Amino acid sequence: MAPVAEPPKWQEQKAKVDRFVARFEDESYRLLARHAAMPLVLTPELVNYLRNEFLRSEDVPWEAEVDLLLSDLCSQVGYELYAMDTQVRAYLLEEIQDSAFWQQRMREVAQVLISYVNFLSRVKPEQRQQELEAQRLAAMVYLGDAACQQAAQEIAERLKQVSDAAETGERSERGIRAELARLSRITQELAPQLQQTPALVEYARLVQQALRNPGAVDPINLQQVYQVGDIALTVSPRVLAVGQEQVNELAEVAGFPPLKVLAFETGLLVEQDATFPPLQTQTVESVTLFFAEQTGEVLQQMAGGLKMGGRIDPLPSFSFEIATLERASDSKKWTIQRQWEDAQRYEELLGDDLVLHMVTIPPGNFMMGSPVDEAERTEREEPQHEVKIPGCFMGQYPITQAQWRFVASLPKITHSLKPDPSHFKGDNRPVETVSWLEVVEFCDRLSAHTGRAYRLPTEAEWEYACRARTTTPFHFGATISPELANYNGSYTYNDGPQGEDRNETTPIDYFEIANAFGLSDMHGNVWEWCQDHWHESYKGAPTDGSTWLTGNEGASRVLRGGAWNDYPWSCRSASRSYLAPDYRYRNIGFRVVCAAPGTL
Repeated sequence: MAPVAEPPKWQEQKAKVDRFVARFEDESYRLLARHAAMPLVLTPELVNYLRNEFLRSEDVPWEAEVDLLLSDLCSQVGYELYAMDTQVRAYLLEEIQDSAFWQQRMREVAQVLISYVNFLSRVKPEQRQQELEAQRLAAMVYLGDAACQQAAQEIAERLKQVSDAAETGERSERGIRAELARLSRITQELAPQLQQTPALVEYARLVQQALRNPGAVDPINLQQVYQVGDIALTVSPRVLAVGQEQVNELAEVAGFPPLKVLAFETGLLVEQDATFPPLQTQTVESVTLFFAEQTGEVLQQMAGGLKMGGRIDPLPSFSFEIATLERASDSKKWTIQRQWEDAQRYEELLGDDLVLHMVTIPPGNFMMGSPVDEAERTEREEPQHEVKIPGCFMGQYPITQAQWRFVASLPKITHSLKPDPSHFKGDNRPVETVSWLEVVEFCDRLSAHTGRAYRLPTEAEWEYACRARTTTPFHFGATISPELANYNGSYTYNDGPQGEDRNETTPIDYFEIANAFGLSDMHGNVWEWCQDHWHESYKGAPTDGSTWLTGNEGASRVLRGGAWNDYPWSCRSASRSYLAPDYRYRNIGFRVVCAAPGTL
């Protein structure tokens, strides 16, 4: 008799996902499922936010949120709480794990998820903290090896604390088993990402077996010590004596609905001529949930301000001066026209008297690229195309050397950071001589420290923020002046004024002017890294402001804004450049973006 072939890995899970997509005849449903696979617990509000934040350009219908949660890919585990099937989740994550695009996307989702969790833990203290802890740990495993190791260490420490409590009798047996069930389930869910700590995964598997069927546990395994870093884990004998009633209690405490006995009939496929018993009908009632197109109240609070007493308070305003270069038709002399404007921002406190100012960038549409009649333009800046920007918060200034030094002192996530890399020294000068890889590490550390998802701007976000609703080569107007920006002032643009070539960076806000959004130093001083991979033109570029990536993780990255040693035309709003992600030079810096400041 020929051996029975083993079914391919994930065959059942793949078929389940394919059926889900085919049912609605929309491949975008698969994209939503992939994004929803990373959180351990789903809520309608969270799925709505994932769709609006990451899938704007994919035309994923809002109904897909409901369809996903009510499909057989997910099950309800509490009031407005859903969990994706463990095996389906593992299949979806493994399917995309080798893609450079999806690796970057999962990190972005993780940063947003950490921000979301930290926000809920502060403004909704009634939210189950165990659920939020699980979400945070699930996000950490996607933020690099160091963060993944930290998540493993935290789980091991909690398991050790519960095991010690079992030995001392400080907690009830019911509470101990419930907590062990929760922690071991989290570990098993994250097992594909915790491969560097196999002892933890194996220990969690043993604990689950001991809770479910203690008689099947190998006694040798019970005597084994599972070493996770400097933590030694063993299984307490108090875990072993557990009956069906206690299993039901464990399920309830761990966040699952009570277990019920299910009576059912099995069927066999029979020959065509066989006689079937009469079919019976059953009346059932179905419920369809509809969610508003807008994001939920919590996420509105994240983006708009702090809710107090039934209202959402706006962010604090600040005043700044904008400048426009104008020239009378009968004169060759340029004059600077100044006026005061207001905008909103929040302040991220990094240390004593060290603040990161994040300015509100309102949503809107703009024409990206340069018109064909703009002086000194290049083919890199075409075709000009309309882009819709959802809005965000952007650093009012480039990151300074003092801010860099503070973040560089925080725990490493992926790359090491020099505390003082800049060529031109000064706490209030922009940091420079930093690579794209180092800048991403800076954002990751800042995110982990603050609980907010900081990142580099996309190229579209950068140009939109620089222009601030202007269509001229500079937000100053048709030309630029050394009195307003730091560049090689020996050269002129569009018959503009000539002036000083400073040959070094200037401190932030040196010129004490900003654009209409309240951003300073967008033209000159230092080139600024963006998220995007380099493309030679805008053919095929996204139109929703999202990051434009290629399949090449080592691709060159986009730079914007020009620098202290550049010609004036290189500092135009539409000007583009690029360098390798590991390249550093004394004219390259950056500023950061935050999509939703979750703890405001």
